[in-house]
Amino acid sequence: MADDNQIANRIVNTHQFEAWNGYEGRHWAEHQSRYDALNDPANAPLLDAARLRDTDSVLDIGCGNGRLTRLAARTAHRAVGVDLSTPMLERARRTAAEEQLTNVTHIQADAQVHPFEPASFDVALSRFGIMFFADPVAAFTNIGRALRPSGRLAFVCPQSLDRMDQSTIFKAVDEHVPLPDFSERTETGPAAFADPERTTRVLTGAGFEQVTITPLKVSQRWGPDATDAADFLFGWGPMRHWLRDATPESVDRARQAAADAFRPYATDDGVRLTARYWLATATWPDPPPTERA
Repeated sequence: MADDNQIANRIVNTHQFEAWNGYEGRHWAEHQSRYDALNDPANAPLLDAARLRDTDSVLDIGCGNGRLTRLAARTAHRAVGVDLSTPMLERARRTAAEEQLTNVTHIQADAQVHPFEPASFDVALSRFGIMFFADPVAAFTNIGRALRPSGRLAFVCPQSLDRMDQSTIFKAVDEHVPLPDFSERTETGPAAFADPERTTRVLTGAGFEQVTITPLKVSQRWGPDATDAADFLFGWGPMRHWLRDATPESVDRARQAAADAFRPYATDDGVRLTARYWLATATWPDPPPTERA
C-alpha cells in the first residue's frame, strides 16, 4: 500500500487530506459505531434511491469507515469504497473482513482526480462524502466518467444547519466559546450543497442529467444521555478545531451548556435530534458527454 506522502502527491484536496488523516479521521475510526448510529437512518432511503441490482458495480465516494460500502456489497456484484483517510480505511477494511465480505475493496484516493477506470461502475453513492470537494464540478465530472452510460448517482447531504436540532446545541456552546457563522454559505464544507439549486447547477455542469433532489427528515441518536452526547460532540474534529484557542475553563462551561441543551431531547431510547438532509439522484447520459457529436 502506498504511504501517506505518495498519496498526498496525487490529491488536490490537501486540507481535507490533513484533516481526515489527523484527529478528525482518528475520532471517526475510533467511534465507528457512534457515527453509524448518527448516520444510519439515511442508509435505507439512499440505497432505495440507487436501485441496486445484483449485477451492479458500485462506487462509494467518501466511504469513511465503510458502512455504506458494505451494505451496497450485500446486494451488488461488487462495491469499491474510496476515501482520503488512512485510519478510517483501515477500520473499513478490518470490518469488511470481519463480516466476511469478499466483494468489497477500498482505495485511498482523492475522488476529484483519481484515474478511475472509465465506464467501470453502474452506480456511484455517497453518504455525506461529497461536500468537501475543492472543485465539485471537476469532481463530479471525474465520477461521471467512471460510470457506464445511464449509470446512476445517489447521495445524501445536509440541509442548512438552522433546519437541524443540532443548531440548538451549537447556539448554547456559542454563548461561551465563539463558533463560526453557520448561516454563511461556503463552497466546501457540511453545508456546501444545502442549496438544491446550486447542487443542480454543479451536477448538470458536470454532465449529469435527470437531477432530482428531495428532502429527507430523520432522527439521529447522539448517545445514551445528555452528558455522553456532549462529550462525544466535543471530541468531534470540527468542534476541537473551533475550540483550539479557548481556555480550559471556557471549554468546560461550553461542554456543560451543550449537555444542558441536549437534555430536552432525551428519550427512552437515548438523546435523539431531528436532522434534515437532501437526497439527490442523477443519471450519467447515454451517450456520455465526450461521445456526443
